[in-house]
Amino acid sequence: MSYIDGFVVAVPTANKEEYKAYAKYCINIFKQEYGAISCTECWGSDVPDGEVTSFPMAVQAKADETIVFSWITWPSKEIRDQGMQKCMDDPRFDPATAPMPFDGKRMIYGGFEVLVNE
Repeated sequence: MSYIDGFVVAVPTANKEEYKAYAKYCINIFKQEYGAISCTECWGSDVPDGEVTSFPMAVQAKADETIVFSWITWPSKEIRDQGMQKCMDDPRFDPATAPMPFDGKRMIYGGFEVLVNE
């Protein structure tokens, strides 16, 4: 059964093209070297503020930031665990050499077992 890693980040709107390039850089590694099946990056266009909870509240989005919703599809949790460990050990993902075009401290993420996929 496939496994999903999901992510939500607030990206400075001015960094859209920089973020897109960074995402393509990461996707290439995840798919070609770590075993990911697919990676999807979505630039927010209708992400409302909430009164109790919302994507913007969850990542403490600022007025000049856009919400990005992303996910990686893996063949299994085991391959995901191996791939994510490779990522943590890979110097190409070191923020000193490949800085993220967003504040990674405000990213929310999690791993999910697929319940329904039709």
